[in-house]
Amino acid sequence: MQSKLPNVGTTIFTVMSKMAQDHGAINLSQGFPDFDCPDRLKELVSHYLDDRKNQYPPMAGIPELRQEIAKKVSSYYGFTADPETEITVTSGATEALFDAIHATVTNGDEVIVFDPAYDSYVPAIELAGATAIHIPLLLPHYAVDWNKVKDLITDKTRLIIINTPHNPTGSIFQQQDLDNLAELIRDRNIFVLSDEVYEHMVFDGNTHRSVLCHPELAKKSFAVFSFGKTYHATGWKLAYCLAPKELSLEFRKVHQFVTFTTSSFVQYAIADFLQECPEHVLELPRFYEAKRDHFCQLMADTNFRFTPSKGTYFQLVDYGEISQLPDVEFVNYLTRDQGVAAIPLAPFYETPPATTIIRFCFCKDDATLERAAEILRKL
Repeated sequence: MQSKLPNVGTTIFTVMSKMAQDHGAINLSQGFPDFDCPDRLKELVSHYLDDRKNQYPPMAGIPELRQEIAKKVSSYYGFTADPETEITVTSGATEALFDAIHATVTNGDEVIVFDPAYDSYVPAIELAGATAIHIPLLLPHYAVDWNKVKDLITDKTRLIIINTPHNPTGSIFQQQDLDNLAELIRDRNIFVLSDEVYEHMVFDGNTHRSVLCHPELAKKSFAVFSFGKTYHATGWKLAYCLAPKELSLEFRKVHQFVTFTTSSFVQYAIADFLQECPEHVLELPRFYEAKRDHFCQLMADTNFRFTPSKGTYFQLVDYGEISQLPDVEFVNYLTRDQGVAAIPLAPFYETPPATTIIRFCFCKDDATLERAAEILRKL
């Protein structure tokens, strides 16, 4: 059988997590917390499981949850969304990204992605018959080269995928980035897919710049968010997408034949939790900024070089003073021989640059970070 994705293997996150497990290494690779989600949220999940909320919910998500999402985006971004026609609950953000891509592009279309790009984007583009146009982010701050974007937009360009806060680099968009993007696609048949799953992990007094805050972009964008990231429950695979009515209509056509719907009792629980515990989201930036600061302090007297992350729960480090091995080989060595797993950046690039930079995940208990740093200090 001929493969539809001949260049795609097992995702680097699965590879490194398995390697960490096989070698008993501390897993600072895959982005999931080693601490639990809020107790009240677990109580609500148990309540609705016992309350027989076990059958198919509506395809777009239960009305109660979509209404709470609408309240949230109104409060945070000043954006008014119609819960009935503009909000769709999905089985994780990866599904929402896939649905948006397949709702938008087809054979012969081009999609602009920024490298290093989250690894689900390009396979979804290729499965839709479209072509990914890769634009490397500018080092050392991983900024978008908007002049390069302008040069590479063609009549075939149908979608531009942005990600802020950015995985794997931790960079964030500023207002000027949104303005530049809006100017480039104005009066063109080009849409935006905005991956904003780390929306509440922005540090140092900065503000998350959502496409929903930009009236011009909001009319042409799919904005994707994650409950799993926000509530420390990545295994629940619950996310949502906001898009204008006509885009949501096409999005739902794909969604209904990918997963159709998402676990009902978890939806009811999160709807209640959004209403009962708004302080969780308010406290999240400070919570993860403290995690970042603790990890950076632990790493300060190592031979790794870094600039503190601006967002997400990832920290890039340069290991060039330790080794000149390629990043994939270095993380294999680090996991196998030293007992700490990380993620290389090469798998996120079409053409990897000649850098010695890897990604650590700091959404871990302090004790986990401290044990890892004790090992890393010896390198």
